[in-house]
Amino acid sequence: MKKPIFVFSKNNNFQNFLRYFIELAYNGKNYHGWQIQPDAITVQEVLEKALSTLLRKEIQVVGAGRTDAGVHAKQLFAHFDFDKIDNLSGLHFKLNSLLPKDISIQKIFQVKDDAHARFNAIEREYEYIISLQKDPFTKDFAHLIHHQPDMDLMNKAANELLNYKDFQCFSRSNTDVKTYHCDVKEAYWKKENSQLIFTIKADRFLRNMVRAIVGTLLDVGYEKTSLIDFHEIIKSKNRSKAGASAPSKGLYLTRVVYPESIKY
Repeated sequence: MKKPIFVFSKNNNFQNFLRYFIELAYNGKNYHGWQIQPDAITVQEVLEKALSTLLRKEIQVVGAGRTDAGVHAKQLFAHFDFDKIDNLSGLHFKLNSLLPKDISIQKIFQVKDDAHARFNAIEREYEYIISLQKDPFTKDFAHLIHHQPDMDLMNKAANELLNYKDFQCFSRSNTDVKTYHCDVKEAYWKKENSQLIFTIKADRFLRNMVRAIVGTLLDVGYEKTSLIDFHEIIKSKNRSKAGASAPSKGLYLTRVVYPESIKY
């Protein structure tokens, strides 16, 4: 007799539920971002429907953060609460079978009951990919530009991000955050073959922040914005002073880090 995938507790009171983390990756091309919204398909909605179908109970998941429409994730974590699941590998397999091909479950594991996918994350990393030549295999996953900007200037400006905390100038307007402060730990450009790759790490990010930074750094690279101007833009706390947001298709959430203390 095959081992059952799910073992339900006798008492379904909330306090008896366990908490699980899901590690997933997705191609964001066909989605209006991570977070559920009316009249638009999102990654969170698709994941919740698949989990609810398999667990035969309405499941809600909480993600490590939002990604905007068209943005991709190489690694994102979400948590959900449920009774004891005896065979997590079985759920992992069935969930991948049920989900569309552009969403992949990497791992499901139990964590401590108070672990939180969003609030316990201590570091997040994004990459932005720019293509310097037309390529049919990367057209949906990189921003194509036709003239190479000055990478030395862009790296000098990127390094200055580490000297600031308030990034309101790069935040989407009318957002509901309580603070615009972020601790940027690393920000740099590198060239790999025909691509320019921007990497940025911080404890948290504001909505649209990375794309706005990339657009502004490109202005620096094309010498439309000086390094002095770049400092003034940050100090202004005014989104209209910064550059246009780079297209979403070039942006990837690549890493989310948690303390060891959340582990079960």
